[in-house]
Amino acid sequence: MKQPYLRENRLLPSAVEAIGSTPLVELTRLTAGLEGRILAKLEYLNPGFSKKDRIVRQIIEDAESQGLLQPGATVVELTSGNTGTGLAIVCAVKGYHFVAVMSRGNSMERARMMAALGAEVILVDQLPGSVPGQVSGGDLALVETVTKRIVEERNAFRADQFDLEGNPRAHYLYTGPEILQQSGGAIDLFCDYVGSGGSFAGCAAAFKAFNPAIQCYLVEPVGAAVVAGQPATHPNHRIQGGGYSMPALKFINRDHVDGYLQVTDEAAIQTARRLAKEEGIFAGFSSGANTAAAIHLLQTDFPGATIVVLMCDSGLKYLSTDLWEPFQG
Repeated sequence: MKQPYLRENRLLPSAVEAIGSTPLVELTRLTAGLEGRILAKLEYLNPGFSKKDRIVRQIIEDAESQGLLQPGATVVELTSGNTGTGLAIVCAVKGYHFVAVMSRGNSMERARMMAALGAEVILVDQLPGSVPGQVSGGDLALVETVTKRIVEERNAFRADQFDLEGNPRAHYLYTGPEILQQSGGAIDLFCDYVGSGGSFAGCAAAFKAFNPAIQCYLVEPVGAAVVAGQPATHPNHRIQGGGYSMPALKFINRDHVDGYLQVTDEAAIQTARRLAKEEGIFAGFSSGANTAAAIHLLQTDFPGATIVVLMCDSGLKYLSTDLWEPFQG
């Protein structure tokens, strides 16, 4: 008798232990007619439906081991929704009160999800003239100001994904090695959309330690590629989850960056729709951006290569946005 597939073959004590060990799948339909392969790490299958579950578990457990968190403490973090969802899960299980501070420009599914998981959600208005669904660096600066105030007022622990080393370390210790094990180490390139820079930094470090010939590309929106040294002419892009026009991302090791790629809003959206319709992968904007970048590499400088990308979060978090075409029932 054929044995059933089990992602995890032991009884887990909580949802926290279900974080990680996500599948790696080959995108054979999107690459039909192209030389090369794209391997997609399905991070949206984490309990909070994103790769951010990994970093929040690491950040919280690091803080516990360092004596920075006591039972019943309050945890606060700025989030576009994914980090906050992961924190809501981990804090619920571990008994901490979590306060999520988020721009109103992010999709409301995320706020509702965090609230359902027991988080206190504080929404910050966007700058005048900003468009919902298009969170700029200026909008994020407003959220940062509110976050700092709440941390001080409540004497809380700041689970700062832009500053704490648990962010890249989670990907260095787990995501990168999982990919290497699942692929047998047979990968040539990695490209990753930049938010905090943690997944790129951690995975790139793991890949370079395994094989320095693996090339790692940073992905940003067209018109907001400031990490690549370009001016921010389109800060209100539509690719949620990154591209915040923040040039000083502390986790990025420039020695690990082999190149920079820019993706248009339209390419990210259309590729995310193709992932859903052709591969059965229901993922978000940044997953579309990563895959569009990988397809571009196969079509141009790297025909025949094997490229790894992350499916960063679930398309369920964007049902209220224009990522998906309206359903005509």
